[in-house]
Amino acid sequence: QNQKTKEQIESLLQNGKHKELRERLCCRLTFGTAGLRSAMGAGFCYINDLTVIQSTQGIYKYLERCFSDFKQRGFVVGYDTRGQVTSNCSSKKLAKLTAAVLLAKDVPVYFFSTYVPTPFVPYAVQQLKAVAGVMITASHNRKEDNGYKVYWENGAQITSPHDKEIIKCIEECVEPWNGSWNENLVDTSPLRQDPLKKICDCYMEDLKKICYHRELNVQTNLKFVHTSFHGVGHDYVQSAFKAFGFQPPIPVPEQKDPDPDFSTVKCPNPEEGESVLELSLRLAEKENAKVVVATDPDADRLAVAEQQENGCWKVFTGNELAALFGWWMFSCWKENCSEDADVQNVYMLATTVSSKILRAIALKEGFHFEETLPGFKWIGSRVKDLLDNGKEVLFAFEESIGFMCGTSVLDKDGVSAAVVIAEMATYLEVKNLTLAQKLIEIYEMYGYHISKTSYFLCYDPPTIKRIFEKLRNFDAPQSYPKFCGIYNILHVRDITTGYDSSQPNKKSVLPVSKSSQMITFTFQNGCVATLRTSGTEPKIKYYAEMCALPEQSDRTVLEEELQKLIEALIENFLEPDKNGLIWRSA
Repeated sequence: QNQKTKEQIESLLQNGKHKELRERLCCRLTFGTAGLRSAMGAGFCYINDLTVIQSTQGIYKYLERCFSDFKQRGFVVGYDTRGQVTSNCSSKKLAKLTAAVLLAKDVPVYFFSTYVPTPFVPYAVQQLKAVAGVMITASHNRKEDNGYKVYWENGAQITSPHDKEIIKCIEECVEPWNGSWNENLVDTSPLRQDPLKKICDCYMEDLKKICYHRELNVQTNLKFVHTSFHGVGHDYVQSAFKAFGFQPPIPVPEQKDPDPDFSTVKCPNPEEGESVLELSLRLAEKENAKVVVATDPDADRLAVAEQQENGCWKVFTGNELAALFGWWMFSCWKENCSEDADVQNVYMLATTVSSKILRAIALKEGFHFEETLPGFKWIGSRVKDLLDNGKEVLFAFEESIGFMCGTSVLDKDGVSAAVVIAEMATYLEVKNLTLAQKLIEIYEMYGYHISKTSYFLCYDPPTIKRIFEKLRNFDAPQSYPKFCGIYNILHVRDITTGYDSSQPNKKSVLPVSKSSQMITFTFQNGCVATLRTSGTEPKIKYYAEMCALPEQSDRTVLEEELQKLIEALIENFLEPDKNGLIWRSA
């Protein structure tokens, strides 16, 4: 019923574009590391009115099977500010259709009256005791994309087997039901409630549980600049700073309001570093603000930059920020815990492609550290299990600037992370330290963890498959490489096949993930490197880290060694020229 997407298909048909029609119509969306994500437009593997209706009908069918009280407890729907004129697709419209499918089936729907940060949906699911929730967002992807993120009753993103079962249910009911197209139902149905005020108030109140130095925050002269990257973050970050006792951060005027074209940045991903933070850094210099916090368009991730003595800016990596957050959350716990608190009951988590710095801190301080598969959905589920078993979880992260401080939200949250970093910078300033200086202190105490993460673009799935199959049959069939250039490989772990040479039974401890490619190499020199495909974009990512002991404190030597190893990894295992891979633009 969407004229724009209907016209796209008709035009392809008239122009004899059969290959593109086949690509658009002969495959279906599947759940990746962040739910369903694709370009907006016509076709069953794109995000559009119809695929959102079909996905919601499948979810309805599955939830009806799983929960006898589904129609009492209800369902949460949130959305960001994305949109595309050419396919008449906006996140709000897709959210209204999601709600319509459920309201037409007499399911109460908590539909936010305006755009919200992604973490508000899992938070609302738990607070309102709903059975599940959906957030319409493609986070930091390019402007052409959108997505459909599903959260279970526990407040974590869905994992297997739910995702596979939902896909089956979607395939069983592809014909839109009566009422599914009625996007106006959210304005007329008595079953629709707006949870915005309640959730906002509760969230800001809960946030205060991780505020430890309000008196310093109230007095500080430190200034902060915040950019919301043309997305949802502005109002919510302002409120969070207020909850911590701060003056509001200075917003970047050109980027403060929603703009689905992300018109001032090359790509709306704050992870890309200084090139996309240009406007916020210039504003900070003008305002004499020493710290810049940047939330991505759906405000679930956070980038941070700090001005150094020499006037230059340091943009922290996700792994460096995690070292700071890990130190901070543990120090605050130690200072505020009761006398009989047991450090053995305390946990921190990270995904397996992230820095091992938390492991080093945990070994020295006595708390537990655990790893999960890549993707915050695995962290969320594991944290819920730990909490249900009486454990205390202080912090979790993934290297792609996703942080979870505290456990009010079982997903990454850029709003809370922004204000925690502000409090940390305020506390350190009283001690005459910058964030960058504290980071060096942490590395000197627990051992340098120097990491580099980057990616190649590859738009040809068979090429990606060939690269990974070659690694599995390197010198002979079913044999992994023993060297990478001059570097000796100690262990290989292949999450796609479930093989791990370091385990007595040669089986991986982490669950097998057949749908994506991921191989990790542990080298004799202490470096760990992983090659994997992205769950949300056409990328082959690489992650490499040198984990040194505290006594190995020559950073330059470690950095040179890591750089040489990465060059060997690219040349021998990825072979970009031969495979036509596109280098990440600097």
